[in-house]
Amino acid sequence: MSNPNPIKAAAEKLTRALGDDGPAEGVPGAPSPEPVPVEEPVEPRGPLPPKADQGTPETVSPTGQPTGADPTRKAQSGPYLTTAQGTRLYDTDHSLKAGARGPVLLQDHHLREKIMHFDHERIPERVVHARGAGAHGIFQAYGTAENVTRAAFLRKDTETPVFVRFSTVLGSRGSADTVRDTRGFATKFYTEEGVFDLVGNNIPVFFIQDAIKFPDVIHAGKPHPDREIPQAQSAHDTFWDFVSLHTEAQHHTLWNMSDRGIPRSFRTMEGFGVHTFRLVDAQGGTTLVKFHWKPKLGVHSLVWEEAQITSGVDPDFHRRDLADAIETGAYPQWELGIQVFPDIPEQTFEGIDLLDSTKIVPEELAPVQPIGLLTLDRNPSNFFAETEQIAFHVGHLVPGIDVTDDPLLAGRLFSYLDTQITRLAGPNFNQIPINRPHSPVNDMLRDGFHQQAVHTGVAPYKPNSLDGGCPFFAGADSGAFIETPVEVPAGRKVRDAPASYADHFSQPRLFWLSMSAVEREHIIAAYTFELGKCWSNAIKERQLRALAQIDAELCARVAEGLGLPVPEATETLAEVQPSPALSQVGQEWPADGRVIGIVTDGSTDADGVRALRQAVQHAGMVPLVIAPAGGKLGTDGDAITVQRTFATARSVEFDAVIIAGTPAPGGDSYGSRDAKAGAPGPDQATLDARLLLLVAEAFRHAKVIGGWAGAQAVLQAAAVPSDAPGVVLADSGEAVLTAMTALLARHRVWDRFPTAV
Repeated sequence: MSNPNPIKAAAEKLTRALGDDGPAEGVPGAPSPEPVPVEEPVEPRGPLPPKADQGTPETVSPTGQPTGADPTRKAQSGPYLTTAQGTRLYDTDHSLKAGARGPVLLQDHHLREKIMHFDHERIPERVVHARGAGAHGIFQAYGTAENVTRAAFLRKDTETPVFVRFSTVLGSRGSADTVRDTRGFATKFYTEEGVFDLVGNNIPVFFIQDAIKFPDVIHAGKPHPDREIPQAQSAHDTFWDFVSLHTEAQHHTLWNMSDRGIPRSFRTMEGFGVHTFRLVDAQGGTTLVKFHWKPKLGVHSLVWEEAQITSGVDPDFHRRDLADAIETGAYPQWELGIQVFPDIPEQTFEGIDLLDSTKIVPEELAPVQPIGLLTLDRNPSNFFAETEQIAFHVGHLVPGIDVTDDPLLAGRLFSYLDTQITRLAGPNFNQIPINRPHSPVNDMLRDGFHQQAVHTGVAPYKPNSLDGGCPFFAGADSGAFIETPVEVPAGRKVRDAPASYADHFSQPRLFWLSMSAVEREHIIAAYTFELGKCWSNAIKERQLRALAQIDAELCARVAEGLGLPVPEATETLAEVQPSPALSQVGQEWPADGRVIGIVTDGSTDADGVRALRQAVQHAGMVPLVIAPAGGKLGTDGDAITVQRTFATARSVEFDAVIIAGTPAPGGDSYGSRDAKAGAPGPDQATLDARLLLLVAEAFRHAKVIGGWAGAQAVLQAAAVPSDAPGVVLADSGEAVLTAMTALLARHRVWDRFPTAV
C-alpha cells in the first residue's frame, strides 16, 4: 500500500462522492456511485459509471487480442430501455392485451423475450466450491524464482493482471460464508504466455490420495440424499462414516476441525497449491515445488460460537468483508512463496512422499521462499459475469511450470475441463470475457455453443497450404510449452498405491502437537460437536479409534464429551517434531482493515468520539459508530453519523469494541420489538440489554474491549471484569485505542480464559 492511510483516503473520497446520502463518513457498501434522490428520476440519461472500487475484465477479443476499448462499453448503453435487439420500448410494466381487462396476446414479443431470458438466467452451480466471492488484482514478481523457472510472469518486476476467487467446498450458492469447511483459493494469472491457473485451498492437504475417490468424499460430505440436510456442514453421519473408514482423510479432517476451518476473513486466510509441481528453468533443469499464499495480515480465525452467530446474522460475512476492504482502500495482499525440493527419481524429501497430497513438508525443513506479491484492488462490476462465470483448470499452464504424477492431480486435469462444458454451455467458455487470455490465440478450434470469435481462413487443420501454413509450431526458443521428458519407471498396470501412502497418522499427529493450548481446545470442541451431531454410535466409536492413533489426550477429551469409552492405540504413536509454523497463535500482525465498533449516545464526550474515529482511520482501521438509534448525533455542522444501532449491531462484525460513557437504552429496547432486548432486567432503566449482549459476546469471543468516561458501568452490568486480560480503560478514546492496537496485533486475547490441555 503506497498510501500511508489508504482507509482514511478512501473514506474521504466516499464521503465526498455521496454527500449526505446514507451513512457516509467512510462506511463502504454504498449501492450507487451517485447520491440517490428521493423521487424517481425522469430526465433521460445514460447508465451510471461503475463505482470507484469496481473493475471489469480487460478488453481483449475472444482470441486474446487487445481491443483498446473502454471496458465500460461492454455494459449496457444508451438512455432508453430497449429489447435485446436494440428496439426502444415505451412500457415494460404491462403485457399487450386485447383491452385493459382482456386476454394477453401471443404477439407480445417483448413479454416473450423478457420471460424467456428470465427463465434461463440461472446456470448450474458448481458441484463443489459453489459459493464464492472474487476480486481483480495485480501480481508483481520479485524475480527470486528466475533461477528455478523460465515462466515469464515470474521475472523481476513483471506485473500480471489476476482474478482471484475464494469459496467454500460443500455448500450450495445459497449457503453461509462462515460454516466449518475447506476454502478454495483459486488465482487466474493473465500472463503474456497464456493463462496460468493456480487452483488451491486454504488447507495444504486433501482428504484423499487418488482422484478416483473424489466423488466418494464429496458425496459423503454433501447433504444426505434422502432429506437434503444438513447444508454446508460435515457434522453428520455420512461424512464421518467415510473419513473414519478412509483413514487417509484424517490429516485433512484434523485441519478442518482446527481454527483453519472457520477463517476470520478471506484476507486473513492462507492458501496452498496442495500438489507438488515441477518448475523448469531456462536451461531445461527441473525443480519440484509446493506453492504457498501467505497473507500480509497473518492467518486468523473465528471462534465457533462467533461463526454460528455470523451464519445467521450475516451469512455473507466473508463476501462483504472482502468487498468492503477493497472499497475502503485496505487492499488484501498475499506473498506467493515456494518450497523447493530437488527433482530426484524418488520424488521424496526428508522421507516425505511429495506425490502424496495428504502430506505436507514442514516449513522448518523447507522454508517458504517469497517470489511475488498479490494485491487485490478492484471489486467485480458484475458478480455473475465475472465471479460466477470464471472457469479455472489446473491444466492451464505456461512454459516453466509443469505437473507431476500425483494421482489426485491427474484426475483434476480431466475434471475441470469436463465440468465447464456443463456449467458454461459448451467448449467456448474460454471466450467469456473474464476467461479470455491476454495473449494471442490461434487454436484451430471452431464452432460450438456460444462461439464469439469470427474466424477467417478455410484451413483449421495442420498441415495446410491454403491458409499459408498458419498457424505454425513454436519451439522452446519461441515460447512453446514443452512437457518435461520425465523417465517413467517400468511396471505393470495395477490399481494400487505406493507403500509410502499407507502412513495415515504421523502427519495428523505432527499437526496436533504443533498447536497451541487454545487451538487444541478448539479442535477438541470441534470434534465433540461434529461427532455429537452424528446419529450412529458405531461411527463415533470408529472415529475415536482413529483419534487414538493420533494422540491419547485428544482421543480421551473427545470421548469424554461424547460419553463413550476411550479406545487404546493399536500402534505405537509416531515420533514427530512439532512445526511452529502450523500454529496461528503467538505472532503479531498489522491491524490494517480491522473493524472497530465505537458505542456512544452522542452526548458523552462527542468530541472524544470524533477524535477516536479519526485516530482509527489514521491507524488503517475501519470505525463504525453504534448508538441507540440511527441518524446523526450532535449539531449539523459537527454531527456524527451513526452506522449501526443497538438493533442492528452484533459483536461478530467487530474486531474490537470501544465504549464511550454509559449509553442509555434505545426506544425499541423491549422484547416484543426486538427479542435481543429480552425481558426488563435490573439495569433496564439505565442500560440497553442489547448493548450488554454485544459486550458479553465480544468478551466471550476473546476480543479486545475498551472504554472511557463511565464505560465501566457497562462492563459491570455485562459481567465483564474490568481487570480481565484485553480489557482497556483509559481517560480518552485515543488512549484506549493506543493500548488496544498492540493487543489487536495478536488478533485475540487468548489468555483471557484458562485451558485444560
